[in-house]
Amino acid sequence: MNKYLAELIGTFWLVLGGCGSAVLAAAFPELGIGFAGVSLAFGLTVLTMAFAIGHISGCHLNPAVSFGLWAGGRFETRDLVPYIVAQVVGAIAAAGVLYLIASGKPGFEPGGFASNGFGDLSPGKFSLAAVIVCEVVLTAIFLFVIMGATDKRAPAGFAPIAIGLCLTLIHLVSIPVSNTSVNPARSTGVALFASTGAVGQLWVFWVAPIVGGILGALVYRGVARD
Repeated sequence: MNKYLAELIGTFWLVLGGCGSAVLAAAFPELGIGFAGVSLAFGLTVLTMAFAIGHISGCHLNPAVSFGLWAGGRFETRDLVPYIVAQVVGAIAAAGVLYLIASGKPGFEPGGFASNGFGDLSPGKFSLAAVIVCEVVLTAIFLFVIMGATDKRAPAGFAPIAIGLCLTLIHLVSIPVSNTSVNPARSTGVALFASTGAVGQLWVFWVAPIVGGILGALVYRGVARD
């Protein structure tokens, strides 16, 4: 159970830290964190937790990562569902805590609540097709980097840095497109508290990242084959 609890706590931190930066800090322009600050926050949650729990659970924090590592031959089938359940529970718990904090401000309205979307729910009003392509491709790159950084032939000890910076870069590219998911658990947690139609669009942010994660892992296996 330790590894499942580690995944729950790690995903809790990812959603609280990453989405919290968007809901709480980025809501005040005078703080100046903007898209760049939110992007860095997401990267830092993964970097810090990778050092904290990587040796316990592998620090997936993301169903797309779990599916990708499974497709890449790095993860046991028997752990796939328990990991995903733990990740989703952690994400929902974090979103609940974030909602309690955010609702302490007078006049609070949840609005999008850092949720993901396409069309009218996309920050830049990008189409469904654009969002799907963005989420599939960027999640594939994310898994490619994860597979490479954690390869036994890679420099030891630097994987959390590479993975955290990769997630930061992904957010810098795609926040205007989909508000950046690449993580079905993260999308699910905050969507449940949003006052928009985010729940109705959740299917995209499960299907596209998982497809992308599997593709990225398979491509890495092909490239890295001895």
